[in-house]
Amino acid sequence: MTEDAMTHPARDLLTTTTARLAPDPRSNPLVPRIADGTAPRSVLAALALEQSRVISADRRAFEHLADRSAATDPQAAAFFTTLAQGEVLAGERLTAFARACGVDEEREASYEPLPGCQAYPAYVAWLALGASPPDAVLALTANFSAWGGYCATIAAALRERYGFTDEACAFFDFFAQPSPDLDRLATEAVQAALDAERLDENAAHQYGRLLQRYEAMFWSTLSALP
Repeated sequence: MTEDAMTHPARDLLTTTTARLAPDPRSNPLVPRIADGTAPRSVLAALALEQSRVISADRRAFEHLADRSAATDPQAAAFFTTLAQGEVLAGERLTAFARACGVDEEREASYEPLPGCQAYPAYVAWLALGASPPDAVLALTANFSAWGGYCATIAAALRERYGFTDEACAFFDFFAQPSPDLDRLATEAVQAALDAERLDENAAHQYGRLLQRYEAMFWSTLSALP
């Protein structure tokens, strides 16, 4: 049996789960405002500040998931390790966006995060502690599809509507780009779990629905800022 045939069930499951968990376009009121240039720069600054907390929290959560799954789910461990490394790279690109929004180091240090924005990374941390790693792979991969689309829209708008440089947009460019390696690792992890009968699709869908709702809360919280 070829590798392509062996991973076909996993790819199908990832595709159908992503479609099933796709968010309602109306659940994100902020990205359309950024796209048409009506979101104030103060809200962009808040986006940068909140993301700095999300990135660092998610990196630690993914590292913990990688450690938890190393012995029993090595394919999932590879997926989470790659996610954690990606968060490091994204964090390195976030500073330029923050500075373009007028955020300096003093403001970063004194900023009080918004509960509605930090519910998402708090739930990712919960998954890191309590979810079966293969179930988390499926839920997170489905969630990332929407996030990548948001980032592509924001990156284009920052250039066209706000005059930001490529360097200032690099954080969103990073997430907007497809990642064949990450897709492959997710497929391998899901297929290994299917083969071992270690995947609970109902749990993964529940996790994915909550991730989408917490992400919607993130965007709604920012959109409500004056």
